Amino acid sequence: QVQLVESGGGLVQPGGSLRLSCAASGSFLRINAMNWYRQAPGKQRELVASITSSGGTNYADSVKGRFTISRDNRKNTVSLQMNSLKPEDTAVYYCNADFVRYFEITYNAWGQGTQVTVSS
Repeated sequence: QVQLVESGGGLVQPGGSLRLSCAASGSFLRINAMNWYRQAPGKQRELVASITSSGGTNYADSVKGRFTISRDNRKNTVSLQMNSLKPEDTAVYYCNADFVRYFEITYNAWGQGTQVTVSS
């Protein structure tokens, strides 16, 4: 059993910043990619940012230059620093990760989501 728990969402004014964090727990050997997705009302869930176990990153065009993803492999955490927030960043943000469990069985898991609202 593995679990992802997000924290750090909330209400922020346009131009402001928020930092999301996600902690992984449970039984696993290692975590490969860790990702942040978001889903706005009436829209499909979209990939915001991803980071490999070696630190390689990838961002959606809409957040490049404003968001930064990072991870701590010792603590099994991933964070998303969001700067210069816009109203269109309003969404539920989900943590996602690819776990490698015993016998090299892979398992993809999702967190419960955290609401980010950008509004004046």
